[in-house]
Amino acid sequence: MAGPAAHGATSHRRDPMTYVWTAIITAVVAGVAIAALLFVRRTAPDGGYFHDGDRAAGVFGVLATGFAIVLGFVVFLAFESFDQSRSGAETEAVLVTQQFKTAQFMPAAVRSDLQDDVVCYGRSVIAVEWPQMENGTAGDRFNPWGVELFRVLERADPKTAIEQSAFDKWLDQTNDREIARNDRIHGAEGVIPTAVWIALVLIALVIFGFMMFFADSGERRRVQAVQIGSVAVMIVVTLAVIRVLDTPFGSGGLKPVAMQRALQLLEQSRAVVGASGALPCDADGRAT
Repeated sequence: MAGPAAHGATSHRRDPMTYVWTAIITAVVAGVAIAALLFVRRTAPDGGYFHDGDRAAGVFGVLATGFAIVLGFVVFLAFESFDQSRSGAETEAVLVTQQFKTAQFMPAAVRSDLQDDVVCYGRSVIAVEWPQMENGTAGDRFNPWGVELFRVLERADPKTAIEQSAFDKWLDQTNDREIARNDRIHGAEGVIPTAVWIALVLIALVIFGFMMFFADSGERRRVQAVQIGSVAVMIVVTLAVIRVLDTPFGSGGLKPVAMQRALQLLEQSRAVVGASGALPCDADGRAT
């Protein structure tokens, strides 16, 4: 179990470099915006370019409100996808442990194979599928141990009432596990279309451009820098949050902790039921 457990320690621990790059990008954008405003301020008239400040503030309010509404919808969509992936991963891990228990009541001819293949399925999720989801390439692939479990199940011939009940329960759990897996990989490629990202960036640029006309040679430089810098930081950080939620397995930092915990429980369960034989897979879930 040392191999699979080494692939993550917490469900929301992000790569430190993600924070570093976010801070760098935020600082750069804020610095460029401040430098641009101070440059425009050199030739700006005293009082700014707008003769009617209230009217300009009203127009800026419309721009900011529209941007905020669009951001609200996008954040909601991204968070819903993020939470679906997280919930799917946790549900899948629970179902893996439940199927191991259900296998105890299956016909003896397939009982051991089902138990072993369930463990290999969990290992494959951690070591094979999770890196694929981080790279955004898991959507068009299937778990080979899911196929192997189906092949083993075809050999089952339940005769007693207990075996028949376990067989039916196994089918229900398999269906639920596949649904949970689909939920898990749903957010791997992101749900926010490229057109929406382009629209967000364009609106942000419009806001920055509009802010340039608030340059006022009669205002102190520090005040003007704080004004444009605050707007830049707010916009960049908000877009960074959306990016995190839209990529739960990349910058979002979701790790297979639930499945790791499930495998630890299955190792203990195998010892309890006396399943001490070698598994048909290595520590990374690859068939041996």
